[in-house]
Amino acid sequence: MNAKLIPFILLLAGSLQAAQTLETANRRNGNSVVAAFEMQRQVLQTSSAVILDKRAEIGYGVVISADGYILAKASELVGVSNLWVRVDTDLYREVKLLGTDEDWDVALLKIEATDLTPVSYAPSSDVPQGTWVVANGATSLKARRALVGIISAKTRTIPDGGGNLGISIQEKSGAVIIEDLDPKGGASLAGLKKDDQIVEIDGHQIGSFDDVVEVMKERRAGTAVKMMVLRDGKEITAEPLLKPGPLTRNDTMSGAFSQRRSGFPRVLQHDIIANKEMIGGPLLDLQGRCLGMNIARANRAESYAIPVEDLKKLAERLMKQYSNG
Repeated sequence: MNAKLIPFILLLAGSLQAAQTLETANRRNGNSVVAAFEMQRQVLQTSSAVILDKRAEIGYGVVISADGYILAKASELVGVSNLWVRVDTDLYREVKLLGTDEDWDVALLKIEATDLTPVSYAPSSDVPQGTWVVANGATSLKARRALVGIISAKTRTIPDGGGNLGISIQEKSGAVIIEDLDPKGGASLAGLKKDDQIVEIDGHQIGSFDDVVEVMKERRAGTAVKMMVLRDGKEITAEPLLKPGPLTRNDTMSGAFSQRRSGFPRVLQHDIIANKEMIGGPLLDLQGRCLGMNIARANRAESYAIPVEDLKKLAERLMKQYSNG
């Protein structure tokens, strides 16, 4: 048995009552569980970067060289006017965005540094489902926090997402309510209005945000969906035409999911409980080696990482293309 697993196994076996009463998140990410992954947390401390819009944390990055080259999620940097980076406890206020790769949604950043600790790459991302992995959680000014989970699916391509209704929605007491509409979006042009309750989409009953995501994920831009809504107690039907762009939680609710979460050449999927601000950093194995770069929080059960083989090639290509060396 891997010796590094023993503290964790003993921790889980120590109290059956605790396992039965703890909330699900705390069973994986409570203080005692996180303490068992201190070695991996130390790697995150020195080899991941906190990406900031001035002082507001917007994501993480992967340190790929001692002299200050960092990879980050590109789409989260759009519109950022004061790009700062923190590595370990050092804050860098002068950050250059050298270039991006649209296929992978990755940006190459540069800070003036000479003694950073780049990630150590794992030999392969071909690990069994159920393999434990570690990633960045919430951070403080001085310390990273580790989140843990498992590899939950085989490596695969994630195709481009489907069409967008052009609405923002809220869940209220088991009902899905249209909170706002894009005046040029398909829903608005089809006559739907603010405060309409979505009852059905293409014959599927709607009672939650996840119901909407599940129905819409295979619908494509340029096609229409049949919707039934309740307005002042009356049933109203409409057939909005979908516009380009996937429906994401960023567009519709709290912003917990990544704005871009599809269209990746290849991903390694895991189930670490995170949100979009925790994406961009390294995904570590139990030896503290980088299995990949977290690139999207897709939904409540899925996060995606660029596999280490692809990440190494991407880092080398971006460095060659944009660095001065």
